[in-house]
Amino acid sequence: MKDKNILIVGGATGIGASLVNHALQAGANVWASSRNPENLPAGVNPLQWDVTGEISGEGLPASIDALAYCPGTINLKPFRGLKLEAFRDDLEVNLMGAIKVLKVAEKALKASGNASVVLFSTVAVGQGMPYHSSVAASKGAIEGLGRSLAAEWAPTVRVNTVAPSLTDTPLATRLLSNDDRKEAAAKRHPLKRFGLAEDIGQAAWFLLTEQSSWISGQVLGVDGGMSSLRPV
Repeated sequence: MKDKNILIVGGATGIGASLVNHALQAGANVWASSRNPENLPAGVNPLQWDVTGEISGEGLPASIDALAYCPGTINLKPFRGLKLEAFRDDLEVNLMGAIKVLKVAEKALKASGNASVVLFSTVAVGQGMPYHSSVAASKGAIEGLGRSLAAEWAPTVRVNTVAPSLTDTPLATRLLSNDDRKEAAAKRHPLKRFGLAEDIGQAAWFLLTEQSSWISGQVLGVDGGMSSLRPV
């Protein structure tokens, strides 16, 4: 990826920060957005975007070779306790934010001639988990968006989606706030641990690079086996 142009949306923490580090180590030209761009590492071209607002293409290169949209929500409540605003808020961050970014970046992605996009879903879309109705609804829409764009933008732009299980990022701090919660989270997974940002970052980085040049329209589960294994 040396000298390639890469855009990471939400690049200051968690999975986005992992991707920024991979890109910098590979010698790429990195643009990254954050609500707090001062937290981005040296060597990054900062973009101060809030995905719940309007997004401008100002400052972006004319050609983008890889794009990852990392912002997300974890809003876990019983359906009866979720107000309509909660569903709208999750859709705004998870789905509409991605759509806004892709609208702004579409021309530059196609100008690359061989670009890759990675979006993020959740294992809960395919599994059906209690208290996940709002986040699963919006992330399910992301999977549909990813497949549709993969078909529409082929062969010049590949689009794939990564579907993690619970991962130790700032977004999940409340769910992993003490040793008991961490132990319980680990036991729920067949591989007996919860995810780390680098677990997801490694998989997403593979999909952004030319090593995955024959993969498009896929949803990749990076979930400690939760989506497919039932240990006895």
